[in-house]
Amino acid sequence: MGFLFESFAGWKQYSEQTGLSLHQVVLEYEREQKSRREEETWDGLAQAWSVMKEAVRAGLEDEMVSRSGMINNGAKKVYRYPTPVLSVEFQQLIARALAAKEVNSCMGRIVAAPTAGASGIMPGVLYTLQDIHKIDDHTILEAMLISAGVALIMEQKASIAGAVGGCQAETGTAAAMGAGAIVHCLGGDTDQVFNAVAITVQCMLGLVCDPVAGLVEVPCVVRNASAAAIANSSAQIALASVSSVIPVDEVIEAMGEIGASMETRYKETALGGLAATKTGQAIAKRVLIHDIEVLPDEV
Repeated sequence: MGFLFESFAGWKQYSEQTGLSLHQVVLEYEREQKSRREEETWDGLAQAWSVMKEAVRAGLEDEMVSRSGMINNGAKKVYRYPTPVLSVEFQQLIARALAAKEVNSCMGRIVAAPTAGASGIMPGVLYTLQDIHKIDDHTILEAMLISAGVALIMEQKASIAGAVGGCQAETGTAAAMGAGAIVHCLGGDTDQVFNAVAITVQCMLGLVCDPVAGLVEVPCVVRNASAAAIANSSAQIALASVSSVIPVDEVIEAMGEIGASMETRYKETALGGLAATKTGQAIAKRVLIHDIEVLPDEV
């Protein structure tokens, strides 16, 4: 199989030429390029989906206080707040994305989709989608395959790492994966899936990576929630066949160009943005002193 995930146009062309659906192309890629049997791929996806759901549950039920103290059961507070801003479903979406990401910040078990820093987005999106629309697990796994294809191309054409392309590369990619997954699960065609990806990335271009104290907590956790919301809004727009105008491959190329132009202090170095604020610096100093003080007792 000569096809490699280098562009969305190539993915679509290969799908049309072979008569394979988008997710079937990813299955073929896994088999031909990664030497994985189809059963292994499905089993791996099922395990990942199980871990995602467990992360949501843990974040909403277990104690979630990070060592720095910056994360303190925020997901539960959102989930239980009595007044929804839009709807209960939207409130649950936000809370679930927060929950899975808080599990990561508290050193729990998560799925890096595509990275640990963006690990709340896909669980929040897919869990809520299944809950609202009663999507069966197999369709969710198909959507996860499509999301994997999206991430493969974005990694090729831009980056999925905050240290390379800023937070647009991490939460932006995860949101794009989620948007494409939603459209697939709700019966969208190839163009609608790719439009959802393009619209999502358009909304997240230029987002910097500025973790306070160098920890993947603030603003990372709340960005997972906002990215989950953007994934849903983009899917809604794309399902109505509203065009992204700029083709998805060109949107991702723009993302790569912006990432390459971004100053180093905005790429996960904790030297700029929120990390460089007075409060951010004070937190970093406090966290560093705390780590030095407790280290001898832990060795």
